[in-house]
Amino acid sequence: MEFGVLGPLYVQVDGETTAPSAPKLRNVLAMLLVHTGQVVPVPSLVRDLWDDDPPVSGLTTLQTYILNLRKMFSAVTGLTTDEVARDILVTRAGGYVLAAEAGTLDLHRYRRLVTAGREALVRGDDAAGVRDLNEALLMWRGPALVDVPAGRVLESRRRQLEESRLAAFEYLVDVELRLGMYREVLAELAALTVENPLHEGLHGQYMWALHLSGRRAQALQVFHRLRGALVAGLGLEPGPQVQRLHRAVLNADTDFEPRFAVGRAPVAVPASAFGGARPY
Repeated sequence: MEFGVLGPLYVQVDGETTAPSAPKLRNVLAMLLVHTGQVVPVPSLVRDLWDDDPPVSGLTTLQTYILNLRKMFSAVTGLTTDEVARDILVTRAGGYVLAAEAGTLDLHRYRRLVTAGREALVRGDDAAGVRDLNEALLMWRGPALVDVPAGRVLESRRRQLEESRLAAFEYLVDVELRLGMYREVLAELAALTVENPLHEGLHGQYMWALHLSGRRAQALQVFHRLRGALVAGLGLEPGPQVQRLHRAVLNADTDFEPRFAVGRAPVAVPASAFGGARPY
């Protein structure tokens, strides 16, 4: 089986895609997928399904959802529900676990590619870094778990995944700018700065790409748009890095060397910044 969470939720077997249609059933499956190989405690599942107001029948309803998921896995794999309960969706003390051996998950491949890309950049292999990071980002089919109703636990994981996506993109753009690929990054940066109006790193990269593409006026407009959003929303001025970029654009300085995400020296970045889920 193949599972996907980097976009709409899916389960795929032999090229055929399926997934439960009931919203709460999708929630339970998504919770199990983003914690593949870990026991997901019953209280966490209950809280994600009903927040702090579960029905009296909540535990029984959850058990029904687990049974329905086992029936779904049985239907697509040809295994009996007992075999599914033993090898795929397993009951453990206090909760349930989706076995890591149950199938491949796009999130796991994404993490491996991001790690490989970062390591390539650290050792100075820009070509490999661009290849791996670009391949990782191409795995995204839309916002993480976009079609799954999320409670507090699942929403925290979803936001973590979205942050990891932005971090990986910043790393990729950093090296592409260093390689002179200014125009190639403009379209994506234009979209992402609109979607993330307070993100200084993305705005700085957009400013620098515009400046090096000979579009100083637009680079200054990006700065003023960011500054306006920060001042109006948070009462803050842009940070030192963006301020230095602003001065470089004003002075038509193309020799300035900004540091956005990563240089050639080793950079210590926690795995959690790239979507690594911590155990409960």
